[in-house]
Amino acid sequence: MLRTFVTVAGLRSFSAAATELGYTQSAVSQQIATLEADLGLVLLHRRPVEPTRAGERLLEHAGPLLLRHRAARADVLRAASGPAGRLELVASPLSCLPAIVRSLPPGCGLRTISRERVAAEVASGAAGLGLVDGIAAPSDPLRLPDVGPLSGFGVAEEELAVLLPSGHPLAHRRGLDLADLTDALWLRAPVAVPVERLRELAGGGGFRAASRYDGEDVRTVLNLVAAGHGLVLLPASVAAEAAGVTGAARGVPLSSPRVVHRVEVLYAGTVGPAAALAAQLRQPPSSTPPGTSASGS
Repeated sequence: MLRTFVTVAGLRSFSAAATELGYTQSAVSQQIATLEADLGLVLLHRRPVEPTRAGERLLEHAGPLLLRHRAARADVLRAASGPAGRLELVASPLSCLPAIVRSLPPGCGLRTISRERVAAEVASGAAGLGLVDGIAAPSDPLRLPDVGPLSGFGVAEEELAVLLPSGHPLAHRRGLDLADLTDALWLRAPVAVPVERLRELAGGGGFRAASRYDGEDVRTVLNLVAAGHGLVLLPASVAAEAAGVTGAARGVPLSSPRVVHRVEVLYAGTVGPAAALAAQLRQPPSSTPPGTSASGS
């Protein structure tokens, strides 16, 4: 019933939801009526179809609940079916370290997705193993969404650097304090630290987004930075490699706050190819060697 409610609310139509779910319209209406009777509240206005105040509140809870349900279902199926065959991996843009890529077995599948989706894909069974990157204090685990029973461990940590045009007044500093860059313009890109995370790290506002790039090509990010479309915070090795391509941009180490770029392996279950590969990769987090790209490109 909850899935039906979310579908109707999202499509703003009982008939469209029925088509989407493969139900009759009367079955959809009955499920919504049963859910409303159980709560003793009207969840959807009928004309036009839109959530009531109570319905909007339920929608806030529905996403995590449905995700946990999918994760539980996948966990039960894994336990019942035993080891699976083909290994499917998902990875955030800057988590495909060369050492990990070299360890992948022949025939495995690898998809790059957003950082926010990795844990959910692994928990729901859409992927057997996930690689996720993010920012954390040294040796601290990443803050990941609670999407179900997952195991994980760190495989690498490295310093961060601010990538800025080579002619920028701060380009030749030995280190930069993030709090001194709150008034700068920043580039939104999947490979860069999100602007929202920058504000959180600096403990305040600022960090205006100048432009947005939705791709994952680091050279394009370099060109955008060099052209003045905004600064980015990247793993130091990635910034150094990007800056070394043309010399049009320069990576300056982040001296404060003391945070690192961290890569973690996520998996569910204790048997099968994913668990075997996770055991093979399991080792204390190590620094990425200088000059080695964390993007694996």
